Amino acid sequence: MIKSSTDKATGFEKRFENVDTVVFEDSLAASKAVAKEIAELIKLKQSKNENCILGLATGSTPKGLYAELVRLHKEEGLSFKNVISFNLDEYYPMEPDSVFSYVRFMKELLFNQVDILPENIHIPDGTLSKEEISAYCNAYEAKIEALGGIDLQILGIGGNGHIGFNESGSLQNSKTRLVALDHITRVAASKDFGGLDKTPRTAITLGVKKIMEAKRVVLMAWGEGKSNIIKASVEGPVTNQVPASFLQEHRNATFVIDKSASSKLTRIDTPWLVEKVEWTDKMARKAVLGLALHLKKPILMLTDADYIENGMSDLLADSGPAYDININIFNKVQQTITGWPGGKPNADDSKRPERAEPARKRVLIFSPHPDDDIISMGGTFKRLQEQGHDVHVAYQTSGNIAVADDEALRFAAFVCDYNEKFGIESPEANAIYEKAVDFLKNKKDSEIDIPEVRYIKGIIRKGEARATSHFVGLKDENIHFMELPFYETGTIEKKPIGEEDIKITMDLIEKIQPHQIYAAGDLADPHGTHKVCLDAIFESVKRLKEKPFMADCWVWLYRGAWQEWGIDEIEMAVPMSPGQVLEKRHGIFKHQSQKDGVVFQGSDSREFWQRAEDRNRETAELYHQLGLAHYAAMEAFVRWIF
Repeated sequence: MIKSSTDKATGFEKRFENVDTVVFEDSLAASKAVAKEIAELIKLKQSKNENCILGLATGSTPKGLYAELVRLHKEEGLSFKNVISFNLDEYYPMEPDSVFSYVRFMKELLFNQVDILPENIHIPDGTLSKEEISAYCNAYEAKIEALGGIDLQILGIGGNGHIGFNESGSLQNSKTRLVALDHITRVAASKDFGGLDKTPRTAITLGVKKIMEAKRVVLMAWGEGKSNIIKASVEGPVTNQVPASFLQEHRNATFVIDKSASSKLTRIDTPWLVEKVEWTDKMARKAVLGLALHLKKPILMLTDADYIENGMSDLLADSGPAYDININIFNKVQQTITGWPGGKPNADDSKRPERAEPARKRVLIFSPHPDDDIISMGGTFKRLQEQGHDVHVAYQTSGNIAVADDEALRFAAFVCDYNEKFGIESPEANAIYEKAVDFLKNKKDSEIDIPEVRYIKGIIRKGEARATSHFVGLKDENIHFMELPFYETGTIEKKPIGEEDIKITMDLIEKIQPHQIYAAGDLADPHGTHKVCLDAIFESVKRLKEKPFMADCWVWLYRGAWQEWGIDEIEMAVPMSPGQVLEKRHGIFKHQSQKDGVVFQGSDSREFWQRAEDRNRETAELYHQLGLAHYAAMEAFVRWIF
């Protein structure tokens, strides 16, 4: 059975959970634990001269699992010759050699790197005619039954709770079949297909019945984006609206999740409801703010009865009465608000989020994509510049894959028209334009842009980023285009962070020697670039921490493009007036290629300026609900201690 060193909850503490749920520090540790269980099962079956029947999943979640299984094969001699695999699903229609096919996914990540026998691999066939699918699905299930059923089934989970492609509404006795994909599922997949209009509408999936018949089921989930559906699946009622909840009735199922995915579970989110806790300042703040928002009361209006009736009598006993607790928490929250994100000169900074000295700070803002700076912290960005700090912005990637093909053609044509108008002879520019037109006219959905097209798209985004920085007030020498190598694959799938990425980041930090670093802590970014960029910054800062200048460097993490910090997490909140909100909007508008139909929209249909304004307004509204001053909007930050 999978166990986590960080998952120390007792049965009493898990009373809210209706299925075994194991929490790991991160997805890497979790993936290794699941791989270990699979390896032990394979070896046990080998010792009995039996086949091991595995049900396998695709998507981003099991990538770490497959990498560890490959390592176990190559480094520790784990053989897969007795393994017979059945994959959960495949898009339909889908050619097996397509870059989007699960056949190709499984071959590249697992099958081609281990010694599994080709005849033992089973993946739904996306090339069948519709008339053939029903008989094919019956035969697929018959093969599983003939082998005695699935020994261990690996699952991921969709944002709507789907397992396999058994969407909301699927019945517990549903069979392997062709299904229509839910809009939520298609939106989540659209990042891989380059847009919703190119994303398949149907898929072949193993039915819920066969999943429930597996002898052992392990469902894996990573990240904050999965936290709400994990809570619904684990703690909520069994319902076909959340197919993963069916696993509550499985005789041997375990949810294996990382800390981020566990964040909404009762024992993690409100542990005082399930056990006696040590009331640290952080936990007390989380509990009190949560209570105030739940009861829709300002902090200072909470009563002893409110604490007692909502499972917080221990806090009242330790630190009460309510009046004292309320004043303490109110003051702490109030002290996070500052109109001086670089520190207020000649002021008492003992109760401010930032230092007063040095009065003029060197500030380095890292932006993963060319618009994250203005979207997520545009108000703070402009205020830092206006308050006289030496502000630098560093665009970590080109962001070229997020530019539509017609935008690239429009700009290439502009160059040709410009040359012609002013009598500039440039056969090279004309040749590049013709090459781009020819490529894009015949481009397949699965095809990677040629270098010329990528460069044009990168130049478009570079120009937009420069225009935004000029709008804020920066000089060209304070604008840095890093173009980290990990990003430049031309596809959604990026390379892992490498030494060159870290060196480029370290060199820039050493060159500027900042007193403040701002970095994107928005890890819900649907295509993962934020995470890699943040890892590069974290690793660089750790390697540089012994340098004398780093003793005066603070690192602030911003969010906002995809989500916002929890109200209890915020350590610096920078308010904005209605006029400053409009200024920020105008700064975002400089990124014309990202307006009116973004290539990678994610599950949020709003444009980025709308998302940013709504989230900033919501943060300000939360502060107001808690009884603090009412602002038009607020940008929020959390300090990272290295």
